[in-house]
Amino acid sequence: MRTRSGLILAIVGCLALAWWLAHPRSPLPAPDPATAAALRACPLPPQVADGAPPLQTDAPGGLALPDLAGARLSPLAGFSVAARVLGREDYRTGTEATYSPTDLALGWGRMAEDAVLARLAIRQGGRWYHYRWQGDPPIPVDEIVRSSANMHIVPADARVATALASIEAGQRVRIDGWLVRIDAGRWHWRSSLRRDDSGGGACELVYACAITRL
Repeated sequence: MRTRSGLILAIVGCLALAWWLAHPRSPLPAPDPATAAALRACPLPPQVADGAPPLQTDAPGGLALPDLAGARLSPLAGFSVAARVLGREDYRTGTEATYSPTDLALGWGRMAEDAVLARLAIRQGGRWYHYRWQGDPPIPVDEIVRSSANMHIVPADARVATALASIEAGQRVRIDGWLVRIDAGRWHWRSSLRRDDSGGGACELVYACAITRL
């Protein structure tokens, strides 16, 4: 029996080897050159976990972003957010529109829930995001501030710009990129680095390396 078992195992092994030789693995596809080049120019920061608030991380030393329309971009922090789109506003005039054609108002946590949003009137304009309610707010005001923001989106390339153009209110998206400062001569524009601020200067200025529909 031991001899017969050994013979059977040998036969099975030979058949498996013959099948493997007859069906070699296909080589892995080469990365798309355009995508690979884009990721080299705009490397992704650590990504936020599903259901978590926005993830802000330190910008690595030596990280250089390409100039944009004659302006210098300085990375201030890595940034990854998974959120519901509360609204979008497109801009075509003003210096800011040269770099950021679209603002997205984003909500996470309870600011992504239908029951909360049904009691809020949300609008955008002048690079601001506004909300109001009737009676008592649906959740504490400081939670609204911490769980939503108006973000100025700066597409890193044509691929990201195309993805941004398709985003609509009500969708869920993840945006990965860098909070930046933009300097063009004496003019500059700087991102907020906090989620609990409001008013002037409280918006995030996001150099987006990737925009993904969730």
